[in-house]
Amino acid sequence: MKKTLLVTLLGLAALTASAQQTLTLEDCRQMAVQQSKDLEQARGQIEMASYDRKIALANYFPNVSATGAYLYNSRDIALISDGQSALLQNAGTLVQGQLDAAMAGATQQMSAAMTQKMTELMTAIKTNPALALDYMGSPMWQTVLQMLQGVDPSSLAGLVPNIAEPVNAIGTDIDKALHPDLHNIWVGAVTVKQPVFVGGKIIYSNQMAALAQDLAQSKYEMKYADVVMDVDQAYWQIISIANKKKLAESYLALLQEMQTDVEKSISAGVATESDALQVKVKANEAQMLLTKADNGLTLSKMLLCKRIGLPLDSEIILADETIEVIPEPECPADKSLEDIYADRPETRSLQLAQQIYEKKAKVVRADLMPQVALTANYLISNPNAFNGIQNTWNGGTVVAGVMVNVPIFHGLENVNRYKKAKAEAGLYRTQYEDARELIGLQVAQQRKVFVEAREKVEMTLSNLESAEENLRKANLAYEAGVLPTNTVLGAQTAWLSAHSEYIDAGIEYQMAAASLNKAQGNIK
Repeated sequence: MKKTLLVTLLGLAALTASAQQTLTLEDCRQMAVQQSKDLEQARGQIEMASYDRKIALANYFPNVSATGAYLYNSRDIALISDGQSALLQNAGTLVQGQLDAAMAGATQQMSAAMTQKMTELMTAIKTNPALALDYMGSPMWQTVLQMLQGVDPSSLAGLVPNIAEPVNAIGTDIDKALHPDLHNIWVGAVTVKQPVFVGGKIIYSNQMAALAQDLAQSKYEMKYADVVMDVDQAYWQIISIANKKKLAESYLALLQEMQTDVEKSISAGVATESDALQVKVKANEAQMLLTKADNGLTLSKMLLCKRIGLPLDSEIILADETIEVIPEPECPADKSLEDIYADRPETRSLQLAQQIYEKKAKVVRADLMPQVALTANYLISNPNAFNGIQNTWNGGTVVAGVMVNVPIFHGLENVNRYKKAKAEAGLYRTQYEDARELIGLQVAQQRKVFVEAREKVEMTLSNLESAEENLRKANLAYEAGVLPTNTVLGAQTAWLSAHSEYIDAGIEYQMAAASLNKAQGNIK
């Protein structure tokens, strides 16, 4: 039964150990970077800026588009009136009637003329019989007389051709051409437009897009540095509390051991109840410190889990949690202020913003200049008017030309926009100069804090060594019976305080190094 219980306990211990995660500082940083919503948004800004850059680059290329349209007209379109349309359709009938009337009149006139001439001839014959005999005997006259006798004036009307139907047909065709079928209209076009000169607007827009991408990257680095600093702070806070918890456990163990010794001394008659009460009070205080440290360690680990994206109840162990001595951080290398200004994302962001607004001013200025572009269009429609108006897809036409746009006056809008952009660039220039001064002050301050933290570690280490030696001697003297209990308790309290101060100094040293790295722009 005892063997089974031991195996069960060992199995539970193994499962608990496997469920726990051991994380280094670098692991925590990477996990925090991966799960940070702020960094995810910043990466999205970088991606959008890259697309903006590609969009600006597309303005160098021709703009080709195709357009199609369909239109329906409820009423048809006529190029002539209804009266003119009726005249065209009946043109042959009208012309035929006029020709017939003209021919009939000509026939009547001819008949009257012939009758008159015959009357005149008969009169002449009657008045001059000799002449009549000569005419009657003349072969030529006999021939003419026979010809005249054979002509029927009424038969001349049949010489006029019938042109009514063909002319009516021609008129009808013309009328149809003047009444095109425009109820259904189909139009298609392919347009090509290539800018030639737009005042440098395309060039400056591409430069702005490149600067905006760099600005998005700089803002990402700012948020990245903040995330790393927050993780470092939470990480070393856990190390501090874990070490103080071990310190409280050691302190409580000392007091419990001393409490046992005091009870033995009371039994031997060499100590009093007052000594026992003093030790008990200190033991209770140590127990309270241990409870606070345990609760603080739990809360600190929950905070770190939140920042690195783990469930709050995750069981984690930090790689530096069990160290006896807090390691000394790597001393940041000294850098010149100009290098720091170049590496700090804050100054780079302001400098990039200033350059962006300077380019923006040039883009606005380009709107004040003439703009030249080449354009070409291929047009096709049904109906089309290339050979009269026909309801067919009878090919298309190419139209090419040059477009020139010269702005003249629009209430000084572009002028004021240009001045506004220049003012914005000046604003960011001032902020950049102010940021340089503040960063220089911050770097100088952090360097002093770093030196002070290092000196504090050395001083607290010296105090700790003295407190440990003092406690060792106090314990020896107490065991020899030559030192009272309250003096030993004071030595233990001093030892506890020296250890606590040393732990705090080590954590401050780590955070001072991290803050100096951030101030010098070393966190990438």
